[in-house]
Amino acid sequence: MGNWVVNEGLSIFVILVWLGMNAFLFVWYYRVYDNREQFFYTRKLLGAALPLARAPAACLNFNCMLILLPVCRNLLSFLRGSSACCSTRIRRQLDRNLTFHKMVAWMIALHTAIHTIAHLFNVEWCVDARVNNSDSYSVALSKFEDKPGETYLNFAEKKIKNPEGGLLVAVTRLAGITGIVITLCLILIITSSTKTIRRSYFEVFWYTHHLFVIFFIGLAIHGAERIVRGQTAQSLIQHKPKICWKKIDEWGKIKECPIPQFSGNPPMVVTHPFKTIELQMKKKGFKMEVGQYIFVKCPMVSRLEWHPFTLTSAPEEDFFSIHIRIVGDWTEGLFNACGCDKKEFQDAWKLPKIAVDGPFGTASEDVFSYEVVMLVGAGIGVTPFASILKSVWYKYCNNATNLRLRKIYFYWLCRDTHAFEWFADLLQLLETQMQERNNADFLSYNIYLTGWDESQASHFAVHHDEEKDVITGLKQKTLYGRPNWDNEFKTIASQHPNTRIGVFLCGPEALAETLSKQCISNSEAGPRGVHFIFNKENF
Repeated sequence: MGNWVVNEGLSIFVILVWLGMNAFLFVWYYRVYDNREQFFYTRKLLGAALPLARAPAACLNFNCMLILLPVCRNLLSFLRGSSACCSTRIRRQLDRNLTFHKMVAWMIALHTAIHTIAHLFNVEWCVDARVNNSDSYSVALSKFEDKPGETYLNFAEKKIKNPEGGLLVAVTRLAGITGIVITLCLILIITSSTKTIRRSYFEVFWYTHHLFVIFFIGLAIHGAERIVRGQTAQSLIQHKPKICWKKIDEWGKIKECPIPQFSGNPPMVVTHPFKTIELQMKKKGFKMEVGQYIFVKCPMVSRLEWHPFTLTSAPEEDFFSIHIRIVGDWTEGLFNACGCDKKEFQDAWKLPKIAVDGPFGTASEDVFSYEVVMLVGAGIGVTPFASILKSVWYKYCNNATNLRLRKIYFYWLCRDTHAFEWFADLLQLLETQMQERNNADFLSYNIYLTGWDESQASHFAVHHDEEKDVITGLKQKTLYGRPNWDNEFKTIASQHPNTRIGVFLCGPEALAETLSKQCISNSEAGPRGVHFIFNKENF
């Protein structure tokens, strides 16, 4: 009798822990989507259905992780038999494995019902807002589309009224298709598990239970589109929803309320084209300056290796980031450890631990001590200048009056078009910002494609007269070949007489030698006149 009481007590304890985890996940994620500022406009569009859809989704992920464990025969045999990690009394709890399996299944069914019903309301409201059959605020939020300067918030693309519009969303969006498949599989699995069918038609029970393979495949890709979107962290810095939400007619017209930018829930690792990944991290007390670098270690890849990477974030941002190009064994190992080889969303808790040492100073910190600078980056060597250009953008947005820097000449040399893509969005942002403030001459940038021959370049030359560049999408056209540095230095010297000009390079030694010689030959001998001061990034 005593043993039975102990075993029953342990079973109740396990159940209470499991129920507690479900309650915690539900409440936590409900509060995240109900309170966080990044989902302010999403809540305005979807209302209470937003947290009611996302909270059970978190519980579904947790329970779907548990559902197979009680029926893993090899695992149960190991724990019952030779395993010495558990006492006999605890191992006897494994006899209740099927009971726990059924309880988890019913919990999955409950959260599926809540999640599905909430999203049905989401779809209906999004479709109504798209066809102007909703409140004026939701209609206004639904007018945003994916185009230069805008990103969409309403995932209903077509202007088709309900119920046809809602049905179209369900059968054309990946989330809708996989949601239908997952729900059908779950219904068949649960209904075929009743005692009557299991005893009388065991084959039906057996085969329908194997729909779990399709169920888990659908679950893995269900959220890949990330159609439930929130305001980006960078947009939140400039556009405060609690201040701007009542001024929607003035968005983009007044400086304190630019058009907000939205994105799906991103992982902490961002994959850019050309196998370049971006790591965004937060660390209490971390302070940085532009152009600084850190040493990074990933114990999952190597417990001994530390590698230097330039910070690509600006000091004004609430996180720090680095861009890593996959070129060797260590970077390839980090790429795989972070799940960048997978298409599905990677939860933050699944990401590997990263050790950081730094930040450490570099020559680029002196950029803001010059009135005129030349920034030269080659390939991934553009990373320190990402930090500088971001910081310049933030200073301009905040109307910095003490900014000494008055002119930037930016040169970027790349062998391949793919390398341009991850950095072009920052240049587009700066280009637009400078034009809006009538200071387009502040930043002069020249992008050189060095790896193409004349036949490849001539193919794009026919589009030279178009408003934007075919490759980068920028107004400044991509140049082919390598810069004529002698002409560049002489032109800049003539435009800025009696000026100390900082020349900053992150690139190969051959280019450093060329620029160093140009700095010397184009600097005047006397204390007055133009002087080029050469600075190179060294790790």
